[in-house]
Amino acid sequence: MHASTTPQLKPRIGLDDTPPEIRKVMIEGYRRMSPAAKAKRMVQLTQGVQQMALMGLRARHPDASPRELRLRLAALWIDPETMRKAFGWDPEEAR
Repeated sequence: MHASTTPQLKPRIGLDDTPPEIRKVMIEGYRRMSPAAKAKRMVQLTQGVQQMALMGLRARHPDASPRELRLRLAALWIDPETMRKAFGWDPEEAR
């Protein structure tokens, strides 16, 4: 038998509270998932991250309108120049 060429999944930020034996089970589960199931899971994870970011924005900007909150959320992923061109909103002025 030859050594596996599949890279190990390691946390990027240096924090990992998942025991190695559990991580192994998780990786095997991900390998068994269909591409559609993986895509669905990625959408769910992305939506979760966006909801957490929105909660933080609401806490930091309690008087912001729903539109401003959506723009601030978009500005976390979109560069300032594109925000100005596409939405007429400057995240650097809105601080």
